Amino acid sequence: MNYSQKKILVCVMVVAALLGIWGIWQYQKTHNGGWNQNGKAGSATEKKSASDTGEEAASKDNGEGKNGLKENTEQKQERKIVENTNYDEIDNTLYSWWFKRNDNHEKSGCQDDFDITEYRAYHTVPVSKKIIYITFDCGYENGYTADILNILKEEKVTAAFFTTKTYIRDNIDLTKRMKEEGHLVCNHTVTHPSMPSKSVEDQKKELLDCENYMKETTGYEMDLFFRPPKGEYSKRTLQVAKDLGYTTIFWSMAYLDYDINNQPSSGHVVEHFRKYYHPGAIPLMHNVSVANKDALKQVIRDLKKEGYSFGNLYDLQKNVE
Repeated sequence: MNYSQKKILVCVMVVAALLGIWGIWQYQKTHNGGWNQNGKAGSATEKKSASDTGEEAASKDNGEGKNGLKENTEQKQERKIVENTNYDEIDNTLYSWWFKRNDNHEKSGCQDDFDITEYRAYHTVPVSKKIIYITFDCGYENGYTADILNILKEEKVTAAFFTTKTYIRDNIDLTKRMKEEGHLVCNHTVTHPSMPSKSVEDQKKELLDCENYMKETTGYEMDLFFRPPKGEYSKRTLQVAKDLGYTTIFWSMAYLDYDINNQPSSGHVVEHFRKYYHPGAIPLMHNVSVANKDALKQVIRDLKKEGYSFGNLYDLQKNVE
């Protein structure tokens, strides 16, 4: 083999080597998701998650989770914490929440000693459209919450669940399911106390310990809505909640459903909703009630027939703030 032949052979070998390297790079790019920021080949799962395909992509486009309910992952409150309030100057007179029903499907009246909205507190959502906001208080489990969630999932309705720390502790899987299925999980304190009886420091602890426990045990952030235990509050307690970034939620519809030994009939629940529903209504329901569980599907279907849809409390951001 003369010098010219050797030179040609070397060139061929170099070209072949370069083509081989290029082929390997193309294979990794196609099958492993390309190269990540660290210069290492990505995985096929990374490529799928980055692009989304099929049903998952369709559900994202619709803003819905796998069960068809609206996801709340993008609905975050902008939290502003105030630390320099002089609470000694704010009245701590105890009030118990009350409201005035009417059967004309107009918004309920409520206590008028002072304007609760000054403290970012509401008993209705200020909308004129036919929208209702289902809420449940969850102090403990009585065996009905899974059925309630099943009905909400079947009817594609979102709700807000106000949970205590003990409820979360004893029902971590149910609490996770609430979030996974598009519902709000909100703050009902650690020990369910009358907040005006507590010091400011203890009030903050009741709220912050509950939300921190939620994050630690479920991995989910708590939605920053607060319902005062027993419906007892003061200007000071409302200000404390507001300063921690919370919106306080009372209610414009309610009935005796929390006493498990003195339950209304499911028919009573259905008729109560038929009589008192109104735009922007926030019904208070309890998850321990067998009557609520038995009536819920009929209540939802009745409201749908009346042209109602079901919103979530983040609508307050759009309509108030």
